[in-house]
Amino acid sequence: MTSRSIGLIALGALLLPAPGVQAQEIANEYRDVANRIIDAATDDHDAYARLTELVERFGPRISGSSALERAIDWMIVEMEEDGLDNVDTDAVMVPHWVRGNESLEMILPWPRELPMLGLGFSVGTPAGGIRGEVLVVNSFEDLESRADEAKGRIVLFNVPFTTYGQTVRYRSGGAVAAARAGAVASLIRSVTPYSQQTPHTGNSAYEDGVPKIPHAAITVEDADLLQRMQERGERVELMLKMEAQTLPDTPGRNVMAEIVGSEFPDEVIVFGGHIDSWDVGQGAMDDAGGVVAAWEAIRIMKELGLQPRRTIRAVGWTSEEQGRSGGPMYVENHADEDHILAMESDGGVFKPSGFGFTGSDEAFDIMQEIGTLLERIESGTITRGGGGADIAALMATGVPGMGLSVDGTKYFWYHHSDADTIDKLDPDEVALCVATMAVIAYVVADMPQRLPR
Repeated sequence: MTSRSIGLIALGALLLPAPGVQAQEIANEYRDVANRIIDAATDDHDAYARLTELVERFGPRISGSSALERAIDWMIVEMEEDGLDNVDTDAVMVPHWVRGNESLEMILPWPRELPMLGLGFSVGTPAGGIRGEVLVVNSFEDLESRADEAKGRIVLFNVPFTTYGQTVRYRSGGAVAAARAGAVASLIRSVTPYSQQTPHTGNSAYEDGVPKIPHAAITVEDADLLQRMQERGERVELMLKMEAQTLPDTPGRNVMAEIVGSEFPDEVIVFGGHIDSWDVGQGAMDDAGGVVAAWEAIRIMKELGLQPRRTIRAVGWTSEEQGRSGGPMYVENHADEDHILAMESDGGVFKPSGFGFTGSDEAFDIMQEIGTLLERIESGTITRGGGGADIAALMATGVPGMGLSVDGTKYFWYHHSDADTIDKLDPDEVALCVATMAVIAYVVADMPQRLPR
């Protein structure tokens, strides 16, 4: 290469706008429309009203249930009445676990009904139940050191909440560890930092070659009660009854609606949450709120007459709680489409602060600048690292991903429990989540250049 060629390349580089300058121009261009979207989302409580109707009309929506399918039918009608484009569903085969009747009673040293919830995919007990002496342990290592005491007993893992990732191991793996030690059933202290006698459910697992024993969660208060009784040398006996069973997989659906792009309709920005929930509470926080926030975001764009260059699709993925089959099936069904960005809300629609982002450095710089459009509602902080269970399969194909960041102070107070009900959410905070998701989705969908990978 000649010195003249090098000079021309250097001059060309000087004439091109720096990435920061380009990003700044994007923010300046979209400030007015972002403010219009924010105003429309926060001027009323329509999103909260729609969320309330969804969760109170249909209740909890576990995979394979008629409640989930009726909720999706209702959404289809409502989305069409909103005038949204391409209202549709994806066929998905989903797991079908049924709780049935269940109970836990302390027999000794004195009778007491203990609030409990069987854990997902647990087997049931024999018809007459399982009666056994309790062995309380505080970790997997504690169980290993006392394995000779566990045979024929009901093992209780009394492990206080630290982080979800650390503590949930006892929910997912407790039955296997207890069965290996010879236990006849296993219990866990609910995975939550706070309790008012509220047990929390969630998925559990078995391993081939290890006996499948019933697995359930009890409350924080009762786990500590049984611990203290054991430490005093009292004999504690429980009677556990569970009718839980796993039925064959059954048909389910993802549900979606769009605003079709005016210039690049085949380029898609997808966002949403999961429409299924556990079979307790209402699944308002986890995760009907995330679905409704995306749905309301595109409804507001439609109402404002905004049609971005690219297509924006709001999705309610199915079976995130029981198997996560909705996300991968979405990728399979839409493999021929050009996805630009995937966004997910699955941490509750509490006060938003921004997003975690996974993508290239160039894309991250652009997203940070777009985030400045949300400074007036304090929800525009874009940090490194984000995504979600439903968009993980899409992100694995190289699509940039984002997860909505919210004030999660009380999320695990209600998570997977009867307390996940609409009253735990604030109408103004729900509206802020709608505004935050809408602004990000619209700007990425409408800016002249596509978001780089």
